[in-house]
Amino acid sequence: MKTKNTLGVVIGSILAATSAGAFAQGQGAVEVEAFGKHYFSDSSRDFEDEGELYGAGISYFLTDDVSLGLSYGEYHDVTTNDPVDNGSHKNIKGSLTALDAVYHFGQPGVGLRPYLSAGMAHQSIGQARSGRDHSTFANIGAGLKYYFTENLFAKASVDGMHNIDAGDSEWMAGVGVGLNFGGGTRQVAQVEPTPEPAPAPIVDTEPEPEPELVRVELDVKFDFDKSRVREESYSDIKNLADFMQQYPQTSTTVEGHTDSVGTDQYNQRLSERRAEAVRDVLVNQYGVESQRVDSVGYGESRPVADNSTEEGRQINRRVEAEVEAQVR
Repeated sequence: MKTKNTLGVVIGSILAATSAGAFAQGQGAVEVEAFGKHYFSDSSRDFEDEGELYGAGISYFLTDDVSLGLSYGEYHDVTTNDPVDNGSHKNIKGSLTALDAVYHFGQPGVGLRPYLSAGMAHQSIGQARSGRDHSTFANIGAGLKYYFTENLFAKASVDGMHNIDAGDSEWMAGVGVGLNFGGGTRQVAQVEPTPEPAPAPIVDTEPEPEPELVRVELDVKFDFDKSRVREESYSDIKNLADFMQQYPQTSTTVEGHTDSVGTDQYNQRLSERRAEAVRDVLVNQYGVESQRVDSVGYGESRPVADNSTEEGRQINRRVEAEVEAQVR
């Protein structure tokens, strides 16, 4: 792969897409860029001149802030002393391929967006002696992007590179230019004038009667520490079921309660069992559709009578429900 050809393709794409001017930043956007970086190698490399990395990359925005990018660059002007011919310089050739995730700060649009990056890279580079070195790097970086328009940006970056194979660290500093395109276009809402309403036709009819609100309430009492529905409560539950069958658009929530005897946790579970028992009668015995009846337990948290007396505790051992419907 020739770096000059790569840069030419990227720059040509930037100019062509910028002239279109119909794209926007955001989730789903694609960025292409060309970059140049100065390479600061570890001293163990024995490079006399550390040289530059020139390349290009492409990124895809998974969200408005997070992108995943692939880049490729080739090293230039990296030299070392030739071990065969002392005093002469040997040009070192190499390449770096990287995959990085980038988090951008700030809002998409024109202006400054700092970012942090992390990822992995593979370096293939020549040696002072014969052969090539292949190394895997863990990358971490930071930088700034400035968007001159929705599409065109420049960037400056610093990247730290830890050589997993050799255990040493290197870094690079660079600049670049790129293009963002293909994201979700932000449309400016157009306010349309509201047309004058047409006059309503005059119809000589009797006015419709106002709807009347009808309501059925249920109050089922329970024995101490029991969740079984008493036989004498079935007729009240049937009245509620008949009302719901008459008005099929209605729904209800069955609410279970206890007195204050026992722990909060035990009473919570007891109230839930009581509410579920009444719901079971409504659904399985009297045929109300299950999706129209919910149940919930409130434990001892909502007393309606004094829990210090037996009469008050009996009143608090209850399940309540109500259903409302509008009738013309």
